[in-house]
Amino acid sequence: GIPYEGIMGGGFMTELLGSLLPILIFFGIWIFLAKKMSKGMGGGILGAGKADKLINSEKPETKFSDVQGVEEAKDEVKEIVDFLKFPERYMELGAKIPKGLLLVGPPGTGKTLLAKAVAGEASVPFFSVSGSGFIEMFVGVGASRVRDLFAQAKKEAPSIIFIDEIDAIGKSRASGGQMGGNDEREQTLNQLLAEMDGFGTDTPVIVLAATNRPETLDAALLRAGRFDRQVLVDKPDYDGRLAILKVHSKDVKLGKNVDLKVVAKQTAGLAGADLANIINEAALLAGRQNKKQIEQEDLLESIERSFVGLEKKNRKISDVEKKIVAYHESGHALMAELTKGATRVTKVSIIPRGLGALGYTLHLPDDEDRFLKQKHELMAEVDVLLGGRAAEEVFIKEISTGAGNDLDRATAILKDMISVYGMTDVAGLMVLSRSQNSFLGGGAVSTDYSEKMAEDMDNFIRSTLNERYTYVKQTLTDYAQAIENMTAVLLDVEVIEGKKVRSIIEEFEKENGMESRLAHGDKIAKAEAWAKEQEETQNNNA
Repeated sequence: GIPYEGIMGGGFMTELLGSLLPILIFFGIWIFLAKKMSKGMGGGILGAGKADKLINSEKPETKFSDVQGVEEAKDEVKEIVDFLKFPERYMELGAKIPKGLLLVGPPGTGKTLLAKAVAGEASVPFFSVSGSGFIEMFVGVGASRVRDLFAQAKKEAPSIIFIDEIDAIGKSRASGGQMGGNDEREQTLNQLLAEMDGFGTDTPVIVLAATNRPETLDAALLRAGRFDRQVLVDKPDYDGRLAILKVHSKDVKLGKNVDLKVVAKQTAGLAGADLANIINEAALLAGRQNKKQIEQEDLLESIERSFVGLEKKNRKISDVEKKIVAYHESGHALMAELTKGATRVTKVSIIPRGLGALGYTLHLPDDEDRFLKQKHELMAEVDVLLGGRAAEEVFIKEISTGAGNDLDRATAILKDMISVYGMTDVAGLMVLSRSQNSFLGGGAVSTDYSEKMAEDMDNFIRSTLNERYTYVKQTLTDYAQAIENMTAVLLDVEVIEGKKVRSIIEEFEKENGMESRLAHGDKIAKAEAWAKEQEETQNNNA
């Protein structure tokens, strides 16, 4: 046979050690992690538990004068400043100051800046942290961070705690989606509630929080004694926008021809952050052209970028497509000028901009801020949206994919008229759809109606679109030569101002002995008079 030799193992102890070694290593790691967790804020796993790096502690120098466009919100928080400055005055009276104040509003309206201004005016420490900074994969870390945050604030009292995007930890527990009582977010929320209950109304620590999703917050967070006061920080009106523009233009060089009043009029609907970006973008544009100061044209171009995106001068489109786009945009522009309730045209361009627009008709808001839309204005918007597709069919005899977004928006307007605004006979005054988000666009929408109602809605939308489309095509046919003239100018110079659009229509009407159908005569006269007044003021100042 084949000879072999056997070597005996190391005996019982070697086998025992070989079996126990993996278990000992596992328990060693487990004990190490447990010790780290038990220290809470004293180190944490991979630094997860330590809150010091996540909490910004400062004494802001921001004042209320730095916060513009939110005057009502400033008035609401001024008593907080008084309490932090003179807490003994309120304690002697036995007054109970709100422990928490929730700043709600759309993104970019200055909620964080307002919170800093409160601390700056009161000259107290300001502890700021993002709501998402509390949450980690390790259970208990968030709650530990909350305890540490409140402990620091109490030590430095009087002070302010500011939690930005509080909806990251304060979402309603009744909405589902949680993982039971051990869920990290829920434990963090419970600790926050406990801490807010833990100090009395005589403790000069105010908790400010900001969110643009107040409808998602837990009811326990909003009850009396916690965040029982909500302050709306909304988008600014004309006066607010003008004040914001003045604040952000203090540190830039403006030319003599710059008129911030014109900029404020043309930026309705924009938040403070958008306005700051417009000033900065204008400065970058001026610098790119080696200018010594910002001109009015830089600001107007910056506004245009904000609304419709960057110019894509390198995007080459064929002559055939350029012709389609020119007719399409001329159709929009004509309907906007002839339709009562529509927004008048500011500029028409066939230069590609933004992510996918090959051309655009810019409708900057009128000189007054609007908060409501009447039924005829919504229908006017539908007519203007259909003008592009109708122009393609009437003048090119073939339709393209360019009207996809227009048709989507027109359909959405009619659907909202039925299901949200009660403006039709389809559902009467019934509300069939509810938006789930107050300040953010694109939020979930809950619907509650039968299949029969859905069918009735579809039929109404289809028939209304067909009816308005027929009307729009007839209007474009009646003004065919005006469309041809407008298209020819666009193909030649690529960009025309609203004033030129109106002059083309006026000339056509006079040549054909037609009664003018221009819908914005009063607004135009008012705007031109205002512009003349501003020009005279500038000349006098110069």
